[in-house]
Amino acid sequence: MGLFQCIFDERANSAVDERVFLWSDHCNLSYEASSRMAKLEEGEYPIVPKIAEDLMPLLHEDRLFPADPSARSVARSIYESIRDLPIISPHGHTQAAWFARNEPFPDPAKLFVQPDHYVYRMLYSQGITLEELEIGKPELKDPRGVWRKFAENYYLFRGTPTRMWLDYAFQELFGLHERLSAKTADLYFDVIAEKLRTPEFLPRSLYERFRLEVLATTDSPLDSLADHQAIRDSGWKARIVPTFRPDQVVDPEFAGFRENIAKLGEQTGEDTATWNGYLQALKKTRERFKKLGCTATDHGHPTARTANLSSDKSAQLFSKVLGGSADAQEQELFRAQMLTEMARMSVEDGLVMQIHPGSARNHNRQLFERYGRDVGADMPTPTDYVQALRPLLDLVGNERNLTIILFTLDESAYSRELAPLAGHYPCLRLGPAWWFHDSPEGMLRFREYVTETAGFYNTVGFNDDTRAFLSIPARHDVARRIDSGYLARLVVEHRLEEDEAFEVARDLTGDLVRRAYKL
Repeated sequence: MGLFQCIFDERANSAVDERVFLWSDHCNLSYEASSRMAKLEEGEYPIVPKIAEDLMPLLHEDRLFPADPSARSVARSIYESIRDLPIISPHGHTQAAWFARNEPFPDPAKLFVQPDHYVYRMLYSQGITLEELEIGKPELKDPRGVWRKFAENYYLFRGTPTRMWLDYAFQELFGLHERLSAKTADLYFDVIAEKLRTPEFLPRSLYERFRLEVLATTDSPLDSLADHQAIRDSGWKARIVPTFRPDQVVDPEFAGFRENIAKLGEQTGEDTATWNGYLQALKKTRERFKKLGCTATDHGHPTARTANLSSDKSAQLFSKVLGGSADAQEQELFRAQMLTEMARMSVEDGLVMQIHPGSARNHNRQLFERYGRDVGADMPTPTDYVQALRPLLDLVGNERNLTIILFTLDESAYSRELAPLAGHYPCLRLGPAWWFHDSPEGMLRFREYVTETAGFYNTVGFNDDTRAFLSIPARHDVARRIDSGYLARLVVEHRLEEDEAFEVARDLTGDLVRRAYKL
């Protein structure tokens, strides 16, 4: 039996179009779930109209391609040449523990709602509390209730990239073709929950199904990396690598900063109460990360400011920061100095350096105090790069064996600062449209503002930068479609030959990522 089967509408006593779903056959559902599917004909989950609308795919095959017919035709061809290439995910926030343990994901709400601040940020903006969504709870008391709340408000995501990412997962991974809503909430929950219990939906199986070539996690220097070691010891031939993210031990405003530095000393056997011992501890930790496949560091600072203090002045500043007497300006100066120190270390050990500045973290103080960091309340800020990076670039900007990848939440900096900087300094590359700008429009603006000055080859391809594992294929698909459309436009405007467009598309999808991140 195939995906669809001809059924009969008893009221009309006539055959209904063969495209009606035979859910229990397609999804291999349990009796309970199959019974729920049977209610489709009874009207509890109505298909209205049964054929014409609700059984249309959630996603159009030509989505995101140019409206102009000639450009759209070229875009289709370019996209077809790259759509099935392996996914390289060099920066993101998935958890190595998923793959080390390879246990089933618990339920749809835990998988799609709880880890994704794109989702609950929007819901919170409409007055739905984080308590209702059970955010921050290790186990959900009422996952179906959370899912229903999400489903009945799914319309809020119209026009957003989140809607596109979710619809991709619903259709391509779970075979769902009806739009998520209050009426289809239980249908979705049961189909997804049933499939999550199958071997094909275990984390390692999904990694292989997604054609992932590399998946990078983001990890604290205090992390033992035991899960990464367990993956290696298991013999599974996947490439999941850590990324060194030292914010906990370089940002004086990070909760538990002094305790974190003491723990760093315990782990490395260095005296982190001294400036030199502190630097040695960081170097040792970077080497520990490298042994487990790490190729990059990541730095989430409030600004892009750097400094180049003398060793004595750095030591004095460190003592003040560690003693808790540094004011806000001195704390910012310390972060600035640490970016430069990290660049020095990257020259020595070869780790690629990523800088993600310009986010005002934890803007909602009440949520921060109740739930902690990373609950969707971070906000973009204007960011200076030309003057902020000068001390670092004066020191290492001409190093050919150093790669520093710059990101921004300030789109006004693309053509004014970032593209000119990356179009000159050998060590600089530009990361893709990030976070609030990781959208079709944001990606297109990035290409338009950056390419004229920095070209394609001073960029690094695409990062999905996500905590939501099942959104990875969708995010990469969006990037590939946008790049295909942009390159197609250059072709039909006679600014690029078609064979060059195909070559650039492959480079943006794979080669530039591998080269920039040393993968």
